[in-house]
Amino acid sequence: MKKIMLFEGDIETQGYFSLQLAEAFQKMGHETFVFDLSRPWNSTERFFRFFEQGNTVLVNFNFHGMSGEEIFLDENDRTMWDALQIPSYNIVVDHPMYYHHFFGRLPRGYHHINIDRNHQKYMQRFFPQIPSETFLPLAGTEFNPNKSYVPVEYRRYDVTMVGNYTPPSQFEKYITRIDDEYTAFYYGMIDDLLAHPMRTVEEVAEEHIRREIPEVTEEEIKGVMSKLTFIDLYVRFKTRGEAVKALADAGIKVHTFGGGWDRLSCKRPENLISGSSLDSVGCLKKLSQSKISLNVMPWFRDGAHDRVFNTMLNGSLCLTDSSVYLDEILEDKVNCKIYSLTQMEDLPEMVYGLLANPPKLQEIIDNGYKMAKEAHTWEHRAAILHDMIEKEQG
Repeated sequence: MKKIMLFEGDIETQGYFSLQLAEAFQKMGHETFVFDLSRPWNSTERFFRFFEQGNTVLVNFNFHGMSGEEIFLDENDRTMWDALQIPSYNIVVDHPMYYHHFFGRLPRGYHHINIDRNHQKYMQRFFPQIPSETFLPLAGTEFNPNKSYVPVEYRRYDVTMVGNYTPPSQFEKYITRIDDEYTAFYYGMIDDLLAHPMRTVEEVAEEHIRREIPEVTEEEIKGVMSKLTFIDLYVRFKTRGEAVKALADAGIKVHTFGGGWDRLSCKRPENLISGSSLDSVGCLKKLSQSKISLNVMPWFRDGAHDRVFNTMLNGSLCLTDSSVYLDEILEDKVNCKIYSLTQMEDLPEMVYGLLANPPKLQEIIDNGYKMAKEAHTWEHRAAILHDMIEKEQG
C-alpha cells in the first residue's frame, strides 16, 4: 500500500474533497498525510516524517503543490516531487484552458485526471505529451451518513441554490477591451453557446475562429483557447442567474447560499432569499434541509458536478440541466428532474408540479439517493485512484 499525500488549506472545497479521499484511502489501508497549505512550514516538517522513498504518491486538485509555491522548490527551481521522485495524480476540476501556463513545468511522474471527457479530448489534442487518459467525475458527500435523511414533508426549504453568482456584466471588460469587431466576435460565441448549450466552448470558439481566419494553425488555436476563459465564465453565470430568476419571478422562493446573489436583478426580488456563503459542510447541511436543489452545470458538457451527487446523498431532489455523461447515469423523473437551458420558462411548472406531489417527490429522491450511494461517493472515486496507483506504481 502506497503512502498518499493530499492538500488542504487553500481552496476550501478542494481541501474538503481531499479530506474525503484521505478518509477513504485510510479505510483501504493506505497511510495518508494531508499537507496544510495555510501552515506550510509546520506541514513540511511533518511531511518528511511521513515520507518513504519509493512508496509515496501525491493526489492533488488543481495543481496544488505544483503551481510555483516556493516551499516546494529547491535552490535550482526543481520541485520537491522531482527531487524525491514522487509521482503525482492531479485532479483538475476546471477546464484545462485555465491552466495552460502550468503545462510547461510539470514534474516528472505527473498524471492529469479529467472530470469531463471533453477535457480529456482537449488535453489529448493540445497536450498529447501529458498523460491524461483518465476520466474521474466529481463525487458527493453525505452530511450525516449514520442517520436517515429527513422526509420531504419535514424539510425547511422548498428550493435551494448552493453556489456563487457573478453578474455576467463583470466580464464585459474582457469582451469589449479591443474594438467593436472583436466585441461582436466574442458575443457571437456567447450567443452560439447560449443557443446550443450542449456545445463546448472550444468547439464553438474554433468554429468562429476558422470562419474568420481559415488559415489559422493548430498552435494558434491552442494559444487562443487559454485567452477565452471569460467566455466560459460568462455563459456559466448567465445561465445560473437565468435559472434562479425564472423561479423567483414565477413566485417560487429560492434560498441561495453563496456570494453575489444580491446582485441578481429580477422582477420579484422578494422571492430571492440570499443566505450567507458557506463552507462545504454548511452547504451539505442546507441540502439536507431542502426539498429541491437547483443545479446549473458549469460548462461541463460531458461530465458532472459534485452538487448533483451532494444533492442526492442528502435526500434532496436534484433539478439539473444535463450533459452527455449525466444522460448516461441519470433518469429523468426517476432519480432526478432534468430541464433544458433553452427552455427555462418550463422550470416553474416543473417545481410547482414536484412540490404538489410529495409522494412522487419522495420517490424520486429515494431513487436518487440509492443511485448516488451505490456509485458516486468519494469512496468510489478513491477506489479507482487506488487501482490506478497500485497498477502504475507497483
